[in-house]
Amino acid sequence: MFSLRQHIAEAVANKTAIGHFNVSTLDGIWAVADAGQKNNQPIIVGLSEGERDYVGVTQAIAIIQSIRKEREQPIFLNADHTYSFDRVKQAIDAGFDSVIFDGAQLSLDENIAITKKSVAYSKASGRDVIVEGEIGFIGSSSKVLKEIPIGAVVTIKQMTSAEDAKRFVLETGVDALAPAVGNIHGMVKGGEPALNITRIKEVSTITGIPLVLHGASGNSDDDIRAAIQAGVAIVHVNTELRLAYRAGLVKALSEDPEEIAPYKYLKSAKLAMQKVVEEKLKLFE
Repeated sequence: MFSLRQHIAEAVANKTAIGHFNVSTLDGIWAVADAGQKNNQPIIVGLSEGERDYVGVTQAIAIIQSIRKEREQPIFLNADHTYSFDRVKQAIDAGFDSVIFDGAQLSLDENIAITKKSVAYSKASGRDVIVEGEIGFIGSSSKVLKEIPIGAVVTIKQMTSAEDAKRFVLETGVDALAPAVGNIHGMVKGGEPALNITRIKEVSTITGIPLVLHGASGNSDDDIRAAIQAGVAIVHVNTELRLAYRAGLVKALSEDPEEIAPYKYLKSAKLAMQKVVEEKLKLFE
C-alpha cells in the first residue's frame, strides 16, 4: 500500500487533489472512510487540537489504522492546525501520518523557527511523517461567519508572497505548504472571496512542493478546480461537513422525535456528511 507521501506525489503528477476532511466523532470518521472507499480515492481524516481532545489522540490513531488494515484502504490521519511544538511532538509520537504546525499568526521568523524544529523532530522519529507549514492568517473558526474574520488575509498585498514562501520552504524543509491566497476558514454569509489562482501558481512554481488549500468550504467548484491545476495537492473541508451533519441530525429527530437510539438517528447525520464528502472527492479528481 502506498504511503501518504506517495499518494501526494501522485496527486501532484496527475494534477488532482487528496481530500482532507475534519471530523470530531466516530460516525464522522466512518462517513469519510466510506466515501473514500466508494470513490476509490485516498483520503485524509483531519483532527484539529479541539477535535483531537474530544476524540482522543491514541484512540483516533487506533481507529484509522484498523480501518486501513481491515479494508486495505488508503486512509490517513492528520494533526490539523497544531499551535505548539509540544503538540506536534505528541502527534508524531502517537503515530499521525501528517502534522501541521500553524504559525500563521506568528512573525515569519518565529514561524520558521518552530516549523524547522518540527521538521527536524519528524525526521529524527524514524517515521515517514508529512510536516506542513502555514503562512498567512485565514481565520480560525470552521463555522458560518457574518463577515471575514478580523486580521484575515484577503487582499493581494496581504497574501502569501512567492518570496516569503520560498524563504519559508528553504529554511524549514517542510513537505507541504498552506499559503494564504484568498481562502478563509469557515463560510462567509454573502459569499467567499475568490481564490487568487495566479498567486497559487507563483507560490507553487517557486517552492516546488505540494500546496494545501485550507478553508475550502464555500469556495466555488471552478475556483477549486483551478487551484488544483495551479499546484494545490490537498484540499481541506470542514464547515460544509458540520452543516451537513447537523442538518441530517435535525432531520432525523424531527421525523421521529420519539426515537432515542443514537445509532439510529445518528445514521442520518453520518449519511448526510458522507454525501458531501463524495461530492467533494469527485470535484478533486
